[in-house]
Amino acid sequence: MTDRLPHEKGFHVSWDQLHRDARALAWRLDGHGPDNGAWRAIVAITRGGMAPAMIVARELDIRTVDTISIKSYDHQSQSEAHVLKSPDAAMMGDGTGILVIDDLVDSGKTLELVRALYPKAHFATLYAKPLGKPQVQSYITEVSQDTWIFFPWDMALQYVEPFRGRE
Repeated sequence: MTDRLPHEKGFHVSWDQLHRDARALAWRLDGHGPDNGAWRAIVAITRGGMAPAMIVARELDIRTVDTISIKSYDHQSQSEAHVLKSPDAAMMGDGTGILVIDDLVDSGKTLELVRALYPKAHFATLYAKPLGKPQVQSYITEVSQDTWIFFPWDMALQYVEPFRGRE
């Protein structure tokens, strides 16, 4: 196995692709909540889960949206996950009827922590890696464990010189 930098095996997600995938996730979740198919609320895992959660909330007409803030990465290095901010406790209960949404499940450590807090919530992500897949009930696309996903909020448009040099 070769040592690669994260960008050398990258999966680049545009805003358009993220929107399509979040709508596909909403379609997959529609009608599958415990209250005659409805969901009580959405909890987005900040920061990556906020954009997909907003789109899913719109598509499923869910008006109650909260966040849980977990820190498990320092730039591109993963560390021990811990909660920085919790959602409303009265709303959450054990998680019944709550959709917990994130952009990606990687190792599964973040969702494992949230699942311990809200064991009856439904966990959904846009993208899933093999190690984290057991932590989610719903996802759209699986990518290999060694793929680094570049989300649109991490990117900037700028000139890139052709790989063969200047003309």
